[in-house]
Amino acid sequence: MANSKTAQKRILVSQRNSTQNRMVLSTMRTTIKKFLKAVEEGNKELAQESLVKAFSVIDKAAKKGVIHKNQADRRKSRLHKKLAAM
Repeated sequence: MANSKTAQKRILVSQRNSTQNRMVLSTMRTTIKKFLKAVEEGNKELAQESLVKAFSVIDKAAKKGVIHKNQADRRKSRLHKKLAAM
């Protein structure tokens, strides 16, 4: 257990931030899965819409520091290649 008030506060802040980060990651993964499902089904219109949403969520995650900017770019590139291969 933390011995000082500042250490206790840091624990609370860390817990709050990790909860927020998990929420952002979960949302990102869900939107990516929706895109991949649309690609699997061959629904090009739905895939295009899902790709735009996925790009937005990935960029927001990178902006908040949940994932690195290069990782965000890499994920977006891979998703775009899957759409182009349809």
